[in-house]
Amino acid sequence: MLEKLYEIERKYDEFTELLSDPEIISNQSEWQKYAKAQAGMTNLVTAFREYQEVLRELEETETLLLEKLDSDMQEMAEQERDELRNRSQELEEKIRILLLPKDPLDEKNVIMEIRAGAGGDEAALFAGDLYRMYTRYAEGQGWKTEVLSASYSDMGGYKEIITLIEGNGAYSKLKFESGVHRVQRIPTTESGGRIHTSTATVAVLPEAEEVEVSINPNDLRIDVYCSSGPGGQCVNTTQSAVRVTHLPTGIIASCQDEKSQLKNKEKALRVLRARILEKAQEEASGEQASERRSQVGTGDRSERIRTFNFPQGRVTDHRIGLTVHRLETILTGDLEEIIQALITSDQAERLKAEIK
Repeated sequence: MLEKLYEIERKYDEFTELLSDPEIISNQSEWQKYAKAQAGMTNLVTAFREYQEVLRELEETETLLLEKLDSDMQEMAEQERDELRNRSQELEEKIRILLLPKDPLDEKNVIMEIRAGAGGDEAALFAGDLYRMYTRYAEGQGWKTEVLSASYSDMGGYKEIITLIEGNGAYSKLKFESGVHRVQRIPTTESGGRIHTSTATVAVLPEAEEVEVSINPNDLRIDVYCSSGPGGQCVNTTQSAVRVTHLPTGIIASCQDEKSQLKNKEKALRVLRARILEKAQEEASGEQASERRSQVGTGDRSERIRTFNFPQGRVTDHRIGLTVHRLETILTGDLEEIIQALITSDQAERLKAEIK
């Protein structure tokens, strides 16, 4: 591990020199390439340099303890040694995590699909709650959101809503949200006050660039129709809604939110590319998919991952056994505690796999 770290540190210093080279500075594309490469190493190099300094101080302290010291100096030196040992262990753990292979998709934008599951109107209302929760979380992260497609329920909420979430590291934080989310509460439509259980599914897809997913226009069937609102009523008398079918895979994407047929087509194609990329990744990954997602789940939208229990005011993530008793604040977008716990669990599982 040390050899690898010294090599990364050497490379980091090399990039630092290149970034101050007038010839590189004059070529912005080259400069940005090196700047991005250096930025990706900064956290690791900083931790490694602190680790080296801690080891140096630890060696000095242990040498001091070999000398004859008065009781006060002995106690102080032993305390400092223990603190330095603990810090060195913390830094070793941090460095091992930073050395883990990065998911190449982590920096991508996200296309999030939320669908009502079991529970009729209550499931659609819950899908609306999840949509608001994720958009508020995105706002808190400084990300932008845009609805690509929505199908409304008569009682409010959504049968389905598809949203684009744009921002640095969006996929890295949201990728473990795929699966079945369950809610236990008394629906507003329930006169008897009985608790019902309903579900909604969430799928988190990395947005695919056009260069990543090449689509032959001849492989597409494009249908246009009138947009509809709640209850199926026609909200646009022109045929602006677009449904795109990728004939080789049978994958379909549609959009009706814009008044422009062209804009709806563009949005539908963004969703289509993401779904085609997801399918290609699943086929390519095969058995590796379970390793990549490790303990926090496969990302399969049929897997029950979380329960929102209103009577007890709790949210439980079943994959890592985490229960948080602040349901209301989580539904307003305060998700960071749960997301960080999932990331930490994934890192721990990958570390175990590396050690094996």
